[in-house]
Amino acid sequence: MARLLMSVLALLALCSAVAAQETQNCGTPLSNGDGWAIARPESVGLDTSQLCKLDKFIGQWKEANIHAVVVARAGKLVMERYYTGPDERLGEPIGTIAYGPNVKHDVRSISKSVTSLLVGIALRQGKFPDLDSAVLDQLPEYASLRNADNERITFRHLLTMSSGLKWDESLPYNNPANSELKMDDAADPIRYVLEQPVIAPPGSVYNYNGGNTFLLAAVLAKVTGKRLDEYARDKLFGPLGITDVEWVNLPSTGQPYAPSGLRLRPRDAAKLGQLMISDGVWNDTQILPPGWTGASMKPRVNGEGLYYYGYQWWLGRTMRNEQSLHWAAGVGWGGQRLYAVPDLDLVVMINAGHYGGPLQGLIPFGIFTKVVLPAATD
Repeated sequence: MARLLMSVLALLALCSAVAAQETQNCGTPLSNGDGWAIARPESVGLDTSQLCKLDKFIGQWKEANIHAVVVARAGKLVMERYYTGPDERLGEPIGTIAYGPNVKHDVRSISKSVTSLLVGIALRQGKFPDLDSAVLDQLPEYASLRNADNERITFRHLLTMSSGLKWDESLPYNNPANSELKMDDAADPIRYVLEQPVIAPPGSVYNYNGGNTFLLAAVLAKVTGKRLDEYARDKLFGPLGITDVEWVNLPSTGQPYAPSGLRLRPRDAAKLGQLMISDGVWNDTQILPPGWTGASMKPRVNGEGLYYYGYQWWLGRTMRNEQSLHWAAGVGWGGQRLYAVPDLDLVVMINAGHYGGPLQGLIPFGIFTKVVLPAATD
């Protein structure tokens, strides 16, 4: 009997040790030569036990459909957790996908934030026009559409979604009346955007408008002489060690769809957030112009709800330890979220497949504020 009791106690101790080890290793990233340094959460001031509450938090929603959560702090990758669920590729169902470190995911409108980064790079090269210059000056082939209202629209207005053009993306993206869908279906998307009437003084009112990003990308391709995806490969993704990239083309033009066509691996997308909190530096290499990320994260206009808006980046704040904590975010349809928190030297990348409905915003924001931020111990 004593021997049996000892065996049972030993088995229980072993199970407890295994459970403790699993808790400590949940979401531990692996080095794969992509440039990320790997670290234990505790070594950068994050509580592993708090991060390990992720599965329980997501489990509160039967149809959460979260696909990936990646966390980096102090320039080091400390957590990556992947799930399996149904997904889409730019609106087209692609079935149930088992996500992992080497599987690409739509980032949807985070593509807009990436386009903004490319504008910054082209500015440093002296190729992109002054931000306060008129957009139509760079598009003389559309001179017939020029009028006293739209000739005042500048590139800064495009970056801040404040062009004043009439535009409605509040409708579901399967509604043919949605302005972005109309642009996508147009034989000449640039003409479609420029044909829209100006209903507010440029620079005065925020209105979410994928057409603004489309114009930015069109001029960017024109002044650099390269397709958007080629320029991104040479000047942004290549220096970041990002080699597995897809930028879906718009059928009507055959060009990369700047507003929402980018697909990246989650841990690669997190590198973009790292650029935002390191003044454009990755592994001691200056990729973005010094000061561009700060300018991008500066509030430029009142955005949706309580958000401000910068250069194609959403700007928000949340309470932490009775203090206001500011952050920037790339936000994509379906629950794609890239949070950059300069004051905590923290990056959080979340991918999901919840296209439509309130959960696409609720759950990713909850992961950020209820799981990751409370893990910061310093």
